Amino acid sequence: MDAQTLIQESKPFLEWLVNWYNNLPTQELSAVITDPERVAVLSVDVIKGFLYEGPLASPRVARIAQPIVRLFQRAYDLGVRHFVLLQDTHDPEAVEFGSFPPHAVAGTPESETIPELQALPFADQFVRISKNSISSNLNTRLPAWLDEHPEVTTFIVVGDVTDMCTYQLALYLRLRANAWQRKADRVLLPVNCVETYDLPVEAAEKIGAYPHPGDLLHLIFLHSMAIHGVEIFARFSDA
Repeated sequence: MDAQTLIQESKPFLEWLVNWYNNLPTQELSAVITDPERVAVLSVDVIKGFLYEGPLASPRVARIAQPIVRLFQRAYDLGVRHFVLLQDTHDPEAVEFGSFPPHAVAGTPESETIPELQALPFADQFVRISKNSISSNLNTRLPAWLDEHPEVTTFIVVGDVTDMCTYQLALYLRLRANAWQRKADRVLLPVNCVETYDLPVEAAEKIGAYPHPGDLLHLIFLHSMAIHGVEIFARFSDA
């Protein structure tokens, strides 16, 4: 494969992708939450270890904190009571640490929910589900929670990072609906509440890591989720 040929042949798609992203529609949250008992807001890895401290913390990712807090508050005001927080809470010897630096170890501040969410007056109603990998459904309580709440058919997904944990969560919810013929299920993702990190090639080579172009992967994985039926919006206009 030749890089220049790939770049040239990909140009029409990349131009289309940027235009698609820049013209994503907004959506009124109040129009989505017509029956709040059937709605759940699920956040993934909105914890200190990805936003504020530790080897994987990113100021870029930290930008989603306030939009997520506003979304939680608005959803609560509209009657939603299902808030599920999927959070890295790693075993100190986590196998995943062969791919990523040790992070969000159970019992450390990195594994804690960000203080902005904890400060919400209804934070005691959050359902926190620990996970030991980028998957929210493998060896976690999420499948059981979903089985216990069959009435929930609208899932609003937020968090980080776009191309890893957020992608895994949104696709799991969408593919679960497809596999079980849950025709009423919707999976919605507001882009202003989702982000990924950036690691340029030069910086990655210095530390022996894989490069990670944040802007490109953010767009490509949003596109992939859209292809699979996840409803992608720029933001909720009333949140």
